[in-house]
Formats: sequence, structure tokens, C-alpha cells
Amino acid sequence: MTETHDLIVVGAGPCGIAVGAAAEKAGLSCVLFDKGCVTSSLLSYPYYMTFFSTAVMLEVGGVSFTIPNAKPTRREALAYYRKVIEQCGIKVRQYEEVVDISGEDGAFSVTTRLANGDRVDHLASAVVLATGVFHEPNYLGAAGEDLYKVCHYYKEPYPYYDQDVLVVGAGNSAVESALEMFRNGARVSLVHFLDKIDSGVKAWVVPDISNRIEKGEIPVYWRHRVAEIKPKTVVLQSEDDGTEQEILNDFVVALTGWRADHTLLKSLGVAIDPETAIPEHDKITMETNISGLYIAGVMAAGHNANKIFIENGREHGELIVAHRLDL
Repeated sequence: MTETHDLIVVGAGPCGIAVGAAAEKAGLSCVLFDKGCVTSSLLSYPYYMTFFSTAVMLEVGGVSFTIPNAKPTRREALAYYRKVIEQCGIKVRQYEEVVDISGEDGAFSVTTRLANGDRVDHLASAVVLATGVFHEPNYLGAAGEDLYKVCHYYKEPYPYYDQDVLVVGAGNSAVESALEMFRNGARVSLVHFLDKIDSGVKAWVVPDISNRIEKGEIPVYWRHRVAEIKPKTVVLQSEDDGTEQEILNDFVVALTGWRADHTLLKSLGVAIDPETAIPEHDKITMETNISGLYIAGVMAAGHNANKIFIENGREHGELIVAHRLDL
């Protein structure tokens, strides 16, 4: 066994880093574990993405996020959070996955698995899960979804030049990727099971996508779902009468959201709401129904990932640390 830490944080994304920064500032011993690299969730974002939030709203640990423009790019954010780790002295163990947690408040045992397969046991007074929601995508459940041409993430438009691309969804990611691919020579269409774009789409993007739709430049199949994916076509089914139509298709970009991994929470007895997927927790302290076990970041939003972002999830670290200091 290693020495006992005041806090062990599972996940080294922005919100996990915020917990580490708050702990270091308060003088609590803390270590972050991540099965990937630091801020691995940001690596799944489009290469040339610009954040919706301003730089100051993404700051953690009192470290200034100074850039020439108001809103940071993905690249600038990746550099910033590495700087926070260095300046705050946060201890991070990358590529070391937490595979088991047991024990109770004041005496948790955390087992991790190294990249070479070796397992290591650690002790902690409290544990924070900040693993986000990028565990697995919300699958379409359609035949052919395992074909090579289907992906559940979007990086850049260039592979889709002169191709028939169907984007599934109508949220920010779907709309912005559709527009970018359209402007880079792809023949893009959208399919959505509702009859309009999602209400959370960025205000300045709405007129753009609306104009493309009205002009027929980006066709939309409202109130349809993907029924089957074939090598050169896709079968769409109406939500209203069940009728089907088949359209030409080279690629399917299914941007239907992701879901969190609740395996560790459930193993410890944390109650998960079956409808919202929100773990039971105190919003003031972020402690779950299991004493000494906390959650931080977007995991606290369940299925509604648009409810918690970095700018409000970063506050969870200070709430957790304040609660540990009050005990």
C-alpha cells in the first residue's frame, strides 16, 4: 500500500484538475488518476474548435488564462490546463486506470491498473469521480452501425470532400460539423427524430444553419431515424407513419451524444436515477449517498450534458474541499 491521501480523484479532465487545484491550495494531499492522458476528453473535440466560453470562465486554480482573443481554441485550452497542473503542483498519474474502489469514508482502497497490466493499491480518506461522459456514445441501434463508414465523433471536414455525408442529430456538434463539411465540399444532409434543431444550439449558429436548410443546401430529414446503414446507402424511417426511404451515402457521422460510465459508482452503492442518469448527490457538497465519495463535473448532469460545462463544473472542486475541511 502507498501512503494515505486525503483525496484521490478519478479523472484528469478540467473538472478533475479543478479538484486537485483546490486540494493543493487547502493543503490536502491529493492525486489524480486517468486511464488516458491529461484532459483526454478535450482530445476528442474537433481540431479547430473554438470554445463557447471566454477564457476567464474556464480558469481553475487561480491561474490566469491569458490569450489574445476572448474565446480560446482547443489547442490553447490543452496548453492552459497543463500549465495549471504545473503551477499548482497537482500530482497526476496518467495512463493508470482506476479499476476498483472499496472501503468507507476515511479508509478507501483504490486499485489502479498500469499500462503494462500491473495493479497497484492506494489508500484515501475520500474519493472523487470526475470521469465525464465520454465513456461511450449513444448508439443508433441500427443495422450496419458497425460499418467502417460510421463514426460517433468529428475531427475535421477534409476526409469528407465530394462525399455524401449524413449527420445524425441537431445539437451544437451536429450543426457545426454539418456547416463545416458543407463549406469544405461535402454533400451534407441532416436527420433528426424531432422537427427542429435543438434549443441549445449557439445563437449565432442558428441563422447560418437555418439559411442553409431554407436554400436546400443542407437537406434535413425531420422526424426520421436511421433504420439501416448499408455500404452505399442509408435507410431512414419516418417517426410519424413508419415509411422508409433510402438515400445515397458514403459516411454517417452520428453526433448523438455520449454517456458516462457508472460502473464504479454502482459498485459502491451510489443510487443512479433511472430516467436522468444523475447520481444521487448533495449539490452543496457534491457528496453522493455514500459518505466520503464525491462526483465532480458533467457526470452530475446525467443525460443532460448541456446543464454542466467546465465553467460551472470547475466550482465543484472548491465545494468538495470545503466539505472535507469542515469534517
